[in-house]
Amino acid sequence: MQQRFEHGGNIYQSNPSQTHWLDFSANINPLGLSPNVKKMIQLHVDDIIHYPDPQGRQLKDALHVQYQIPASSILLGNGAAELFYVYMHAFRPKRVVIPVPSFSEYEKAALSCQADISYIWLREGQNFAMDWPALYAACETADCIILGNPNNPTGNLLFANDLIRLVQKAKKTHTDIIVDESFLDFRADEEQYTIRSLPLQYDNVVVIRSLTKFYAIPGLRLGFAVVPPRKLSMMERQKDVWNTNTLAQWAGIAALQDHAYQQKTRTYVQKAKQILYKNLQTLPACHVFLPSVNFILVKINLRHITMRQLVFTLRQYNILVRECGNYPGLTDSFLRFAVKTTSDNEFLYNTLKKIMNQ
Repeated sequence: MQQRFEHGGNIYQSNPSQTHWLDFSANINPLGLSPNVKKMIQLHVDDIIHYPDPQGRQLKDALHVQYQIPASSILLGNGAAELFYVYMHAFRPKRVVIPVPSFSEYEKAALSCQADISYIWLREGQNFAMDWPALYAACETADCIILGNPNNPTGNLLFANDLIRLVQKAKKTHTDIIVDESFLDFRADEEQYTIRSLPLQYDNVVVIRSLTKFYAIPGLRLGFAVVPPRKLSMMERQKDVWNTNTLAQWAGIAALQDHAYQQKTRTYVQKAKQILYKNLQTLPACHVFLPSVNFILVKINLRHITMRQLVFTLRQYNILVRECGNYPGLTDSFLRFAVKTTSDNEFLYNTLKKIMNQ
């Protein structure tokens, strides 16, 4: 049985065929590690005999150049997930509101400081679109609201103008808004959606982003938050002083400077995503939700086998997928597929087709 807060990406479990898993359960850049990042890591391997820069000065400078945000407003994290915990332990909100389904670490971080969790249940019949009236109403009683943009696992996007209006409303009720933009780098049009500069204007919003998905470095753990000045020092005090290691910092610098890799990724993922989306739509048992970045949510209705049998059979083909039954608001009928290389995606599609036609 899947655990409540279990994630994808667990390639360390035993594989019956003793070969490598084809991992569709973790949403990582299908192009893999940038050669420039690999060179930078190799160049600085010997530096691990020293403590990392606790301020991450050069990495913050690179983030400033890439995202046009002041280095002084950036808080570095050991992955984006750590920063949700840092926020919670710094401010200890009593009531946290989360639209669901969404990334489980939002809730887990809130529970770590004994917050009460309230859900806004997004509706499958409306393709899990955001319930804006419910969000506005939640501001009246919530200390904090956490949003994914795009949301994981549904892929739904929120326009920046809508988020700005929410932040303005929430400021009047002293409600903090945390926005997770961890997948926005995959969008060439991200400026329509990002509010990364808003913490410079409003002290009730924190924007968190991951560098691990887009740059394929989840094993190094690297993320950052854009934090209002009033909150930054309080969050700094809640984290390990050396929470971003030396190799992660140098990898981040090289990744942020690799503009060719960034463009190639967006172009490749956009094309591969559309092909996989259209192929999955041809399977009668699948209801495929419109993807926005590098993962696709699918609801599957099979009569001749259970979902557990389907997942088990996929494993016999060395395929790992993200079971979504432990997301509040979803059932065991939902799976999430990462967008991988064109050939891997084709293998997944053909395997699903074969199993479903048996």
